[in-house]
Amino acid sequence: MNKSEKLTDLRHFLARYGLPADRPSIPLGDPVADAVLGGGLRPGAVHEVFAGDWGASGFAACLAIQAAKAKPLFWIRPDYEALEYGALSATGFLELGGDPRNLFLLRAPNAADALSATADILACPHVGAVVLELCGAPRCLDLVASRRLTLLAEESGVTLFVLREGARPEPSAAATRWHVSSLASDPLDDDWGSPRFHARLTRHRLGNLGDFTLQWDSEHGIFHQAAAHSGAVASAPADRPVEAPLRQRA
Repeated sequence: MNKSEKLTDLRHFLARYGLPADRPSIPLGDPVADAVLGGGLRPGAVHEVFAGDWGASGFAACLAIQAAKAKPLFWIRPDYEALEYGALSATGFLELGGDPRNLFLLRAPNAADALSATADILACPHVGAVVLELCGAPRCLDLVASRRLTLLAEESGVTLFVLREGARPEPSAAATRWHVSSLASDPLDDDWGSPRFHARLTRHRLGNLGDFTLQWDSEHGIFHQAAAHSGAVASAPADRPVEAPLRQRA
């Protein structure tokens, strides 16, 4: 190989595996969270969502709706997760503001096959976002696998959300890591109430960390900072100490 051929090969390598062009951030909608994130979530990256309770799947769905926009959204889960945590509801996805026509559900026999399917789908730039739902700590999802998923996401621009249920954080190449639990909806909300989450940003490769209470606006497809509950508060009884009922119940 002569010098000219080497330069051509090097340019091809850099174009394929080099750093991707700057992509606009995915703003969550809450100004405080977006400021901590430097404008929003990084697209074409891996983001981990660790479940504190059942609400984490809703949080992951909201993030994926924001990232996918009008493009296809793939939700990949092994058979065990589908049996243990129930089926995804198209009606619920619609109520969150997503388009069920763009939602593709994929069930794999095990975690290794789910990981392989995720890698294949991430390589397609026409996909909007991917959610990989895994329970526990599968041996196939190690640091090497996490780096491979990150490289695939960076090259294609597809954003991956890894939903971890019943798992502890381990070393990974994820851009962000969230610990999420659900909160009660505002009782003053009309109809069924907007979903609210307590989201702790415990890993952020490009900036600061934070602790947020976020409320999902399904009509506009964004988060906003949840307002404190407002309403009447019962006055203290005049004929006995406030602590008396607590002692009696105890």
